[in-house]
Amino acid sequence: MTAIRSRLTEADVRRLVKSTDEDERAAAAHKLCRSMDRGELSGLDREAAQKILRLMAEDAAELVRRAMAVTLKASDLIPHDVARRLAADVDAVALPIIGFSPVFSDDDLIEIVRAGSAVRQVAVAARPFVSRDVSETLAETGCEEAVRTLAANDDADVGERGLNRIVDRFAPSADVVAAVAYRQALPLSVTERLIEVASDAVRDHLVSRHALAPETAIRLAAHARERATVDLIDQAEREPDLAEFCARLNGRKALTASLLLRGLARGQMAFLEHGLAELAGSTPARAALMVHDAGPLGLKALYDRAGLPPRLFHAFRAGVDTFRGMQAEGKDTTGDDFRERMLERFLTQRPGAPREDLAYLMERLDRTPETHQAARAA
Repeated sequence: MTAIRSRLTEADVRRLVKSTDEDERAAAAHKLCRSMDRGELSGLDREAAQKILRLMAEDAAELVRRAMAVTLKASDLIPHDVARRLAADVDAVALPIIGFSPVFSDDDLIEIVRAGSAVRQVAVAARPFVSRDVSETLAETGCEEAVRTLAANDDADVGERGLNRIVDRFAPSADVVAAVAYRQALPLSVTERLIEVASDAVRDHLVSRHALAPETAIRLAAHARERATVDLIDQAEREPDLAEFCARLNGRKALTASLLLRGLARGQMAFLEHGLAELAGSTPARAALMVHDAGPLGLKALYDRAGLPPRLFHAFRAGVDTFRGMQAEGKDTTGDDFRERMLERFLTQRPGAPREDLAYLMERLDRTPETHQAARAA
């Protein structure tokens, strides 16, 4: 105990062991624990320190045990048996250890969750990291507040099964649904379920942040539901499989000239290429070559084969030329700023688009800077 004693006086140790005053013993315990936690202990010093910690854990004074639990809550110095003893203590002692101690195994934490104390379940759910097994136990047996805390903890590894179980149990709880919806990443199956039960604001967040299944996106776009609608062009931007997305749109008769023109005007070239390929019975690669053919016939031939209205071809031609011109200027064609500038240039060319499409595009252009920032932050 040389390293420990170098930072403590003999009086500190005597106060910890022999003093009848609880406040004095607690002060000594705090000082000793802080010294141990900050010091570099040899193997022998660590063994000696852990013997003292076992002595503190048996102190009759709650104040002493709490001083140790709070001071060493995130330390690996506390022996496993002492951590378990403290976790079974009164809440004032147990909660700091349960919420932070790295010495607990998943089995320890699962046992705490299954014991059923709401405040202790919450402490487990709020830990700096929660494993998949512990998360699933909380999802299955945790109280509402613990499950909400778990869902709001992005450092908790909550898998698809656990998230779906949370929705099974707490779909009527607006707080739990919101906590799940605002997680950084969500499986598609969970997003789809939340769309059906979320509040207005949460539903709008889900629609703006996450890709939806094509059928859901089409349904929400076609039926201006009370609480949220979906812009299929925004969904195309998030869709990992554009060919499948366009095929589903076409199967629902939603892959229209209007939709493709709106996407093109907003710089969604990949969506145009895949959409024309789907309608023309071509491959996306061949469609891309024809769209960007510098000659006069490539785009026109593909457009006609897709069966789109002849009266709108000049609007599509203007959109493709605008995109290619900006691309030739070295513009980054992937960001929101590009799409905004693309839309501005497209509209200044008087492209001859239908009135309702122009109204839509101007509405998108007229978004306030705050709206753009919110959309990007989402």
